[in-house]
Amino acid sequence: MSTPSSTYRVQLRPEFGFAEASGIVDYLRELGVGALYGSPMLDATPGSTHGYDVTDPTRARGELGGEDARKALSARLKDAGLGFVVDIVPNHMSVEVPKANQWWWDVLRNGQDSPYAAFFDIDWHRGRLLLPVLGNDNDELTIEGDELVYYDHRFPIAPGTGDGTPREVHARQHYELVGWRRGNRELNYRRFFDITNLAAVTVERPEVFAETHGELLRWVSDGDVTGLRVDHPDGLADPGGYFRRLREGAPGAWLVAEKILHPGEALPQSWPVDGTTGYDALREITGVFVDPAAASVFTRLAAEQGVRTDYHSVEERARRLVTDGMLVAEVHRIAALLQGVDADAARAAVAEVMIAFPVYRSYLPEGAGHWATAVARARKRRPELAPALDALDSQVRGAPDCELATRIQQTSGMVVAKGTEDTTFYRFTRFAALNEVGGNPDRFGLSTGEFHTLAAGRAAAAPATMTTLTTHDTKRSEDTRARMVALSEVADEFAVAVRRWTAARGIDEPALNLLAWQTLVGAWPISPERLRDYLDKAAKEAKLRTSWTDHDEDFERAVAEWPSAVLGDAALAADVESFVKRVRGAGWANSLGQKLVQLAGPGVPDVYQGTELWDYSLVDPDNRREVDYAVRRSLLERVQAGESFEIDETGAAKLLVVHHALTLRRDRPELFTGYRPLQAEGVAAEHLLAFERGGGLTVAVTRLPVGLHRAGGWRDTVLPLRAGEWTDVLTGRGVGDAPQASALFEQYPVALLVREDS
Repeated sequence: MSTPSSTYRVQLRPEFGFAEASGIVDYLRELGVGALYGSPMLDATPGSTHGYDVTDPTRARGELGGEDARKALSARLKDAGLGFVVDIVPNHMSVEVPKANQWWWDVLRNGQDSPYAAFFDIDWHRGRLLLPVLGNDNDELTIEGDELVYYDHRFPIAPGTGDGTPREVHARQHYELVGWRRGNRELNYRRFFDITNLAAVTVERPEVFAETHGELLRWVSDGDVTGLRVDHPDGLADPGGYFRRLREGAPGAWLVAEKILHPGEALPQSWPVDGTTGYDALREITGVFVDPAAASVFTRLAAEQGVRTDYHSVEERARRLVTDGMLVAEVHRIAALLQGVDADAARAAVAEVMIAFPVYRSYLPEGAGHWATAVARARKRRPELAPALDALDSQVRGAPDCELATRIQQTSGMVVAKGTEDTTFYRFTRFAALNEVGGNPDRFGLSTGEFHTLAAGRAAAAPATMTTLTTHDTKRSEDTRARMVALSEVADEFAVAVRRWTAARGIDEPALNLLAWQTLVGAWPISPERLRDYLDKAAKEAKLRTSWTDHDEDFERAVAEWPSAVLGDAALAADVESFVKRVRGAGWANSLGQKLVQLAGPGVPDVYQGTELWDYSLVDPDNRREVDYAVRRSLLERVQAGESFEIDETGAAKLLVVHHALTLRRDRPELFTGYRPLQAEGVAAEHLLAFERGGGLTVAVTRLPVGLHRAGGWRDTVLPLRAGEWTDVLTGRGVGDAPQASALFEQYPVALLVREDS
């Protein structure tokens, strides 16, 4: 098994392709990284900045440098002793530019006679392939050669059908171009969530798997790729079957699944994978740094500002918005498979069960308990649907491999993701630090005991799972989140400040207003342009006053003007900056603490590009900004030379922690096994989180630093250790085997201790 000691996530794009990635390999090796982990590398939509819109899975992406540059990068990594982990996208392909996807182009041209007609999840029984690309159904089309043209959109004309007016020609095609608003209601091909430009692929078919994965698996068999990260497996018809086939094709590869686990949920035990991509670890690590005593203060603040505080009610409404709107076509397609039930009742029952799911989806027969919970909730909420729900339950349980069972399970994950992550998390803004992918916003913090139990479970059950604090999909970076977490320790002060700031320049939508002030403090300093773009996205995702499809232009204009108005108001900006200074140090302590816990804890830690220094990014595309590796190289050289650093704006202290933890992990893997909770003794023991690994490694970090300072510091607190001489790798100082916390954390609020005889 090619399990790396750690990974470093790189976002490849035309401006930073294979050659540019090769240029940072030496830096990554010196930093201590075990493997470069790159975003999708197959050919994608022209100009794509992320690569998840694959158009040709049979070749390396030309805009990244193509096959020769890919092989050069692989060779460079091998020479440096680093692994190579690739992000793969099995669920869908991009059809945004039809001609760029030759399989899709052939389907449009030849319909069901195309050899690729079965490659895409199309319901041909409903007639022509519906393409919602027009402004209105009757918009004018033109003919250019053998193509139908609508502005920049071009579509093939089937052989022998090109005579007549554009509308006459259009009527003879295997596809129908319609107004874009009809997509959510009438679409007859499965897509990625509600994105009509991403058409779902039937990867459950062996021939489709072979065609879409042949090139990737060649990279693995050639030794160029050592690990695979699988994007969105919940969208697949049969995730378990997919992973079994993938494991057969890559028996020695490290394999992780982007599976979002709810608290208490485990990966299906039949999946032959090494773990998840780490959102469960993110939730737990963030949670242990949150002060749970702040819950009532933030709840009162949100309520008085007009923000809904009944989380499950907000979530239910948001999910219902998804089933009744953006995914209504999918609901109709599933309901049509339910036998012996009136169409309206069938649609209502299908929607209600998906709304009620306690997790993203089930994988019957695995996850039968989750399915049962969803059905029971649906019955309680809609008792009048009992006959339809009984029929649905019976037919799904009776034939878990049937199309009805398959489609409702793979679609429930879409409802949960769009309804919870992409809607509720922008509406329920009580304490936004908890509103993270895989997060649990209604649970305010995690005790050290709960954290230790979960970490020990990870060490025992999934030691090779990925862990993370920042990804390309997180709502905010780890350092932004860490500073926002610090607000839980000054909750009363923050509430007073929010009232004052809102009175001066509030946003006329409560949820967005509360989110905006938390974001401004968390990401400070931030340009008006970056904050404007973030708030525009947040407002549209919330779908309260505006959305991506139904715009309130006056409101959007007011939101766009807000960042400049706030930052241009000298007195208000100074007030915000003063408050930021109040929590900045605590945010730094939280950042270092959560990072060391992640890097030295159970699992394979991932470092997202650039976050080895402070990084106060927000949701994509803000988190895909260019990384200054020259600055990082220079600071790393100073760290390697033995220089110590103050904890300041440069972030050098974080790079020092990352370097020492990653290097030790790579060079001494035997130290990073098992998990043993440690308990400090003394009046401030609750502020010290510590654990031992491998019998000779101890991790100790500070939690709730504001409360610690307020209570008088560490005082008599001590951390008893296994007998022996222990040295802090971060400072080089010996600490004995019963260090006083005040001495242990004299220079940094974290310590990475190694026993000399280990």
